[in-house]
Amino acid sequence: MPLNRKTLVPVLLLLIATGALHAAGKKTLKAAVNVQSEIEKSAAQSQKKIDSLADKTERMLAEYKLVMTQYESLKGYNDQVARIVESQEEELAGIDAQLAEIDATNQGVIPLMARMVETLEKFVELDVPFLPDERHKRIAELRALLDRADVTISEKYRRILEAYQVEMEYGRTIEAYTDEIETEGARRSVDFLRIGRTAFLYQTLDQKETAVWNARTGAWELLGDEFRKPVMQGLRIARKQAPPDLIKLPIPAPEAAR
Repeated sequence: MPLNRKTLVPVLLLLIATGALHAAGKKTLKAAVNVQSEIEKSAAQSQKKIDSLADKTERMLAEYKLVMTQYESLKGYNDQVARIVESQEEELAGIDAQLAEIDATNQGVIPLMARMVETLEKFVELDVPFLPDERHKRIAELRALLDRADVTISEKYRRILEAYQVEMEYGRTIEAYTDEIETEGARRSVDFLRIGRTAFLYQTLDQKETAVWNARTGAWELLGDEFRKPVMQGLRIARKQAPPDLIKLPIPAPEAAR
């Protein structure tokens, strides 16, 4: 059937219009897709910024909490330090008061110690004359100690009491030692025997002479041969060369007992 020209033209125009519309729709769709993509991209960037801001906010909040914790801790520490300083100031005030008391006490203690040394020296001079060099040296050292500024009062007092203790111990011990003695203008070595402060004797190294110190007369008295062996035995006991035993020794009686 032959096509009618009038019919062909509208159909052709319709096809052209349809094609144009299709092309326009395709272009519009592409544009819409691009817009949607941009929106999604922008939304993703916005979300990323939001997430970043959220993270930053959380970090800032955590830092704030940490700073506040440190602040509270530091505040507590400062308060504690302030209390310690206050306590130390009170303690220092107490120490100052104690030092003032010590200064006042020292004014009485120092003369007391000097008198104690002087008394000890007089006691040694009047006592049985055993270990004279050692005992006088100890007293000389105490006198020198009292004049030293680098030694504390307590140490000086301790040393004086120690010297008194040594002298007290002499009265409870026995001792034998060899030393020189001067008799009749001559010096010779003898063995000394000390039994507390009760008896003080000597015997020559050849055992030919034995004597006892008479505290009443302040002189040596020669003994008879009957005391030679007892004194020899006493020397051996004092040197721990023989076991303790009873020995007969002369004990000068005080004048009031005669």
